[in-house]
Amino acid sequence: MEYRRLGSTGMYVSEIAYGNWITHGSQVEAEAAIKCVKAALDEGITTFDTADVYAGTRAEVVLGKALKGVRRESYELFTKVYWPTGPGK
Repeated sequence: MEYRRLGSTGMYVSEIAYGNWITHGSQVEAEAAIKCVKAALDEGITTFDTADVYAGTRAEVVLGKALKGVRRESYELFTKVYWPTGPGK
């Protein structure tokens, strides 16, 4: 895997990012999604993209389960916020 510097942040991120938009929590079973994340890590992907609105927050939950136990300093987690989610939207 190749890595690139992220602007002037000093961070290096994998050239390929793993996104879990509509797949995790809606189109792919949780166990299969977790295996995909583990395979991505094994291939050197360290950059993961998610958001609270993906699959009604379920995508974040699945990604969290997949990354549980992985040293936090070993990956980058990109997210975004805007649309209200959950009870009392």
